[in-house]
Amino acid sequence: MSSLLPDDAILRKVKAELRKRIRGLRSTAPAEACAARSRKICERLAAHAALEGKRRVALFWPIEARHEVDLRGFDAVLRERGAKVAYPVIDPETREMSFRYVPDLSVLEERGFGFAEPPPEAELAGDLDAIVVPALGVDVRGFRLGYGGGFYDRTLPLHAQAVTVAVVYDYQLLAEVPAAAYDVPVAHIVTDTRELVAEAS
Repeated sequence: MSSLLPDDAILRKVKAELRKRIRGLRSTAPAEACAARSRKICERLAAHAALEGKRRVALFWPIEARHEVDLRGFDAVLRERGAKVAYPVIDPETREMSFRYVPDLSVLEERGFGFAEPPPEAELAGDLDAIVVPALGVDVRGFRLGYGGGFYDRTLPLHAQAVTVAVVYDYQLLAEVPAAAYDVPVAHIVTDTRELVAEAS
């Protein structure tokens, strides 16, 4: 018998169905269209008031097979501004996520979790000013739909001082993402066509 409460079970089923639908939709988008949308997102991030002057910023490496937003253009802008840029790394034993600064993108490698990560010896980023967060979907309140691992929901509270921004293609902006008590909303949302201040922020 499941130990989940009925409401928890329903929430997880709804999230699983949403993930399936959005992943299917995103997988049908041509790579060229994803690249064009990603460039627009990077342009919006570069001009975003909430990110102005931020010197320690965490990004994420795109899982290209899943057509994720590609932030490499924004990485270049940040480095031109003299900012330090960090990327997520997952401890293979504890499965806890942290962010580590990298001098350039060449040191990132796939280490078993499907995306390129910093090396274990890279400098730990405990003083971030901003974190740009991936999502399968996000609603106007700032609640994200991720892949279900809960990595960002567990890690973002450890960086309460950082501005959080979710990036998605505009069609991934949802009316509502079912949220549980452990879900952590972001403060801002950037798509290829608009920016929003999250209603829950």
